[in-house]
Amino acid sequence: MGISVIAGAFYEEYAVIGRNNRQLKSYIIPTQMGWSGYRYAKKNLFAAPHIHESIGLDSHHARLTKARLVVMVLGETARSQSFVYSGYERNTNPYTTAIPGMQFMETLSCGTATAVSVPCMFSSMDKAHYDADQAGYQDNVLDVINRGGTQVTWIDNDGGCKGICNRMKTIQITPSADDPLCTDQSCYDEVLLRELDAQLADDSDEDRLIVLHTIGSHGPTYFQRYPVSHREFSPDCPRSDIQNCSTQALVNTYDNTIAYTDYILAGVVDRLKALESRYTTSMMYMSDHGESLGESGIYLHGLPYFLAPEEQTHVPTLIWLSDDMNQSLSVHDLCLQAVAGQAPYTQDYLFHSLLRLTGTETSIYMPELDIFNHCHS
Repeated sequence: MGISVIAGAFYEEYAVIGRNNRQLKSYIIPTQMGWSGYRYAKKNLFAAPHIHESIGLDSHHARLTKARLVVMVLGETARSQSFVYSGYERNTNPYTTAIPGMQFMETLSCGTATAVSVPCMFSSMDKAHYDADQAGYQDNVLDVINRGGTQVTWIDNDGGCKGICNRMKTIQITPSADDPLCTDQSCYDEVLLRELDAQLADDSDEDRLIVLHTIGSHGPTYFQRYPVSHREFSPDCPRSDIQNCSTQALVNTYDNTIAYTDYILAGVVDRLKALESRYTTSMMYMSDHGESLGESGIYLHGLPYFLAPEEQTHVPTLIWLSDDMNQSLSVHDLCLQAVAGQAPYTQDYLFHSLLRLTGTETSIYMPELDIFNHCHS
């Protein structure tokens, strides 16, 4: 009881220190050795051997007159409450709101941490039936799309894909102090635009899906996620011990990360527009989970889902379709606007919506979990 009272009284300090120094849990918890030994034995000594399960073996894709180019942007720690589309009083989306046809949909995440949400959102299993162990030995939507004939490339600026890209062409961004877009610890997400340019420089006429995994709003070092030139709101909090910053400075810093992500998304759309003579293009952005910024005394993310506040579970989805893609999908912007204003979608929709965007046809496709099927004319 005493420990609980102390932990509650100093929650902010413990949460931030724990996030900045993850190794501490191995030192200060007496049972850590026993727990680690139990997990090792369970996984390696007593668990039945896993056999990888391939799904969607009948996948194939229907070619259009022009090849498809789909860019999926995987967000990091972005909460929908901080997007102007959700009614936020600050214009944290000055770039994408200027793009005609940009659609926003509030979405419920599968988890409250990257390690849970990312494997879940790309899995064929819905949140209600998701099994992390099973998903780790089963094809995900990228495998199905790749098998169907679409070239899939994963470009990562967030320290790894949690196993999702293991069977894909993968480009890992490596921080370098010599790179003007990086420090020795991390890179700004503009490096993804630079790498996207490199991938699109060839004359390929293949159908393509490129996934950009952003570092987005990863905390608590929010100030490291955007360059000084993109400090839209100030004063910000240029430090990792965010408990020593004012609430307003913390919010300013986080909002700067959202505005910078918005800049990146607009940059992706600009590139897709420039390639419309060669490709039928589209972009889809979805964050993995949200973030608490002190509401009800809660910070960061990772709470058990049944305890987590909306700030950690409500995430943004943004969709942009070229005119050609709209025509090929037989959907209309006004319809997407209408359905977006209804009850929140969930990350369960990602699997089947990506199948539709890439033109991948397979018997495991579920139209009721396809965002675009709701507006099929």
